[in-house]
Amino acid sequence: MSQRSALVLGASGLIGQELLQLLLDNRSYSHVTVLVRKALPVEHEKLRQLEIDFAELEKYEKDFAVDDVYCCLGTTMKKAKTKSKFIKVDYEFPLKAAKCAEANRCQNFLTVTAIGADLRSPFFYSKVKGQVEEDIASLYIRSTHFFRPSLLLGKRDEFRLFEKVGEYTLKSCSFCLIGKWKKYRPIKAYNVAKAMMKAAMEDKAGVHIHESQDIFTGECYYSFTNGKKVIAK
Repeated sequence: MSQRSALVLGASGLIGQELLQLLLDNRSYSHVTVLVRKALPVEHEKLRQLEIDFAELEKYEKDFAVDDVYCCLGTTMKKAKTKSKFIKVDYEFPLKAAKCAEANRCQNFLTVTAIGADLRSPFFYSKVKGQVEEDIASLYIRSTHFFRPSLLLGKRDEFRLFEKVGEYTLKSCSFCLIGKWKKYRPIKAYNVAKAMMKAAMEDKAGVHIHESQDIFTGECYYSFTNGKKVIAK
């Protein structure tokens, strides 16, 4: 069995925690490096933790010499407090990470954006997510994957009242969300993490966009080949 190596950014977050555990449990991966602001309470023989300042991400470019780079960085406007700080975490840091992956000829770059990501959106949050997708997609990386989950379900370290209310509401009426509304169903962070690892293992070249409703099955996603969008199954 060929051995793979991975680097994870955002391993302390909801998706990142699930993803890290999956990678450590996967025998296909012999080395897993995480870039964190503060060391995680996790110990494993194939885990390497680097405490860094993400504003100086370029200093760690050599650590991106891996097969798969997983980027789970993200914040909220409430936590960021200002648009400039939000842009730094959700746009600047992921783009810097992608450029480091490009410089090291990384095989797969997989990142989490959000449902509704669209450069032409009138909403600031969605527009930033769409911008980072477009700029990362323009880089020369063999395989790039964008995951656009809806409201995430999972155990959070901090209590978020509005997210809890939204989670309860959407979970209660999920059966009503069908057709074009299906993508708004809440999704478990574990399912997103599992879909990310599965996509990396499939090792398909090109730019791929995984909408929330397709993350559940992993059977269908949009791919871009020569600038044309196709549905791949």
